[in-house]
Amino acid sequence: MIAVSIAGGSGYVGGELLRLLLAHPHVRIQQVTSERSAGQFVHSTHPNLRGRTELRYTALSALEPCDVLILALPHGRAAAQIERWAGLAERIIDCSADFRLRDADAYARWYGQPHPAPAWLDRFVYGLPEVERTRLRTARYVSGVGCNATAVNLALLPLVQAELLDTARPIVAEVKVGSSEGGAGGSDASHHPERAGVVRSFAPVGHRHTAEITQITGLEVDLSITAVELVRGAMATCHAWVRPGLSERELWRAYRAAASDQPFMRIVHERSGMYRHPEPKILAGSNYADIGWAFDAARGRVVALCAIDNLMKGAAGSAVQCLNLMHDWPETTALEFFGLHPA
Repeated sequence: MIAVSIAGGSGYVGGELLRLLLAHPHVRIQQVTSERSAGQFVHSTHPNLRGRTELRYTALSALEPCDVLILALPHGRAAAQIERWAGLAERIIDCSADFRLRDADAYARWYGQPHPAPAWLDRFVYGLPEVERTRLRTARYVSGVGCNATAVNLALLPLVQAELLDTARPIVAEVKVGSSEGGAGGSDASHHPERAGVVRSFAPVGHRHTAEITQITGLEVDLSITAVELVRGAMATCHAWVRPGLSERELWRAYRAAASDQPFMRIVHERSGMYRHPEPKILAGSNYADIGWAFDAARGRVVALCAIDNLMKGAAGSAVQCLNLMHDWPETTALEFFGLHPA
């Protein structure tokens, strides 16, 4: 058993980390912090955990040394005190955006300020196992992933790996996302009367996750994000062009090659049925990424698709998958849940 503490456990990602790690056979949760809920039971903010644990929140200042520290803090908090966190744990998984980008200049461009700890950027491994599995096995410090970036990266990964794209032509990615992406804090935009029924384009251009997509795929992608009436879920629809003469059979080969050794990537590409394409609704609570495509052979255009649960494969699920890799445990440990239908 290893001792794992979660800093910032009262948010949605923290709740998912608790749900997963309470069922993990090799993990003992040592501490969970929350400034606003210190002293209260964790089920006061995560009622689904009632009867499952008697853990109480502690203040961040009361964190003690542990084997692995998982940071689920607001943006900027991890980097601002990284020396302190590193002094508390040999291994760190940071779920925020603080250490996702390797380039300090890129960070300054996309986040509008210099990185507070640029010397640490190279020490973190990007926490997407489908791309960084080998490095994650020996990593001490792992970054989180952006949920929108993950949906786009996994949608495009088969085409990138097989070198099927015409990179001289534009790639446009549209991601539709649920309200949980905004976090547990709430805002005017997430107030129910304002959020209900929306199809709201809140980042048509300039979304920060674009930097992660470029870093992983090497592509310049035009990214747009649209809020829809879901709680969980992210659905990436990526419009791209492929080299002349490409066949449907070659696309099948590319997708099978990309998914063959990935325990959480599933190909969804059927001729008929309601679920012939990826659909985030049926993935709620699971760590799966369902990928698929539609092909306009006459025009050489492919629409690459990926559905995920933004709190799972886009955050806490990938973090636990990384934790498993870092300790040479089966990669699927505590991540076996495969969703509900109907939901």
